[in-house]
Amino acid sequence: MKVIICGAGQVGWQIARHLSGEKNDVTVVDNNQELVRRATDTLDVQGLWGFASYPDILERAGANDADMIIAATHSDEVNMVTCQVAHSVFNISRKIARLRSQSYLDAIYSDLYRRDHMPIDVVISPEREVAEAALRRLKYPAAFDSESFLEDEAQLMGLRLEDDCPVLNTPLRQLNDLFSTLRVIVLAVRREGRLFAPDAGDQLFAGDEIYAFAPNEDVPRLLEVFGKTSKRQERVVILGGGNVGLTVAQALEERGGGIRAKMIERNRACAERAADALERTIVLNGDALDATLLNEAGVGRADAVLAVTDDDKTNLLAAVRGKAEGCPLAISLINDPTLIPLMEPMGIDAYINPRATTVSSILRHIRHGRVRGVYSLGDAEAEVIEAQVLSTSSLAGAHIRDIDFPEGVLVGAVKKGDEIHKPSGGLRIEEGDVLVIFALASDVPAVEQLLQVSINFF
Repeated sequence: MKVIICGAGQVGWQIARHLSGEKNDVTVVDNNQELVRRATDTLDVQGLWGFASYPDILERAGANDADMIIAATHSDEVNMVTCQVAHSVFNISRKIARLRSQSYLDAIYSDLYRRDHMPIDVVISPEREVAEAALRRLKYPAAFDSESFLEDEAQLMGLRLEDDCPVLNTPLRQLNDLFSTLRVIVLAVRREGRLFAPDAGDQLFAGDEIYAFAPNEDVPRLLEVFGKTSKRQERVVILGGGNVGLTVAQALEERGGGIRAKMIERNRACAERAADALERTIVLNGDALDATLLNEAGVGRADAVLAVTDDDKTNLLAAVRGKAEGCPLAISLINDPTLIPLMEPMGIDAYINPRATTVSSILRHIRHGRVRGVYSLGDAEAEVIEAQVLSTSSLAGAHIRDIDFPEGVLVGAVKKGDEIHKPSGGLRIEEGDVLVIFALASDVPAVEQLLQVSINFF
């Protein structure tokens, strides 16, 4: 498939990395020569320097016969105009735009994106995606990462194993025997920086970071097995009142349940805007690193502190200060993935990576037909894919033990009708079943081939 990616920043580069790795014809366009050079030097893509919304630039990028355009520049307006030009001039059939401004995302203006108005097929909002990720972290405070699958009926949870984990040094095969009725699968383990799909004979050790998959009703037991506790969050301090912080605070107010939130925002105009938009959340204007202000917000008595300013270092330091004041759970927004290894020594419990969240959202929309969900793990090291089995797939009618999955692939769950099954060798895969599959990045093309689902739309 031929794809044009407009914007070679973090999100555009990662999408180009995914698609070029799957042997698609990818061209990256950006008005920053250094970003274009980085893309062409590190990826198997073509690069073009120029403004993505200019018709002549798109024509030079191959828009006349492109199958898809992804507009992910830093400007909403450039992304919108790029999609309009791609439709009106070049008749590109699939157009995805990243939009940040909340005014463009208001539901009452959704008609704006009809094909006879502003023809954008899929609108991606990083702020909303990140806010939803933050809410998931608050819901599952024991996890450093989490994502919902199977229509919110199951969870992928990232857990860091401590010395008091009761199942350390136990082979995974033995865990399945001990907890035979528990529908939990350990899909991936990160050990000493390396992410891998574990074998049945592999053991878990203190310091491992695991990704475990389970239906919602089995999540409490999952946490118990791995030595984690789950406490209801009643008091939350939000550091940062921008679009992400405001969206989280509004969602907490809508959720109800007695959750009390306070917010600290440094910019006075932004703080006033948040105060006007919120009903029960107390908004304080000041520096999130100010210990006096943190005490005034009651961070020492809070159940969680959520640092979501637009500066990574402020988020890290504010989260550390919140922990120092006595808050048991600190969650930090981190754009730069090289800072993530600092979390554990700094005592930060969980993080949100906007780039990974946005990339996952875009991948969810560019994979064809029956692929219903995609979540990117780490620095695009692996994906968890939710897909429905087609009648033409080689999986249909086969038992799991007989399927030739690559070494870096594991099945996390099989949904038959309304029932979620724990995968076992004797389980037969039928047409219409929905699978949740973990695959290392290098194995994703093989998984798509097994599913007979390619990245196209025809």
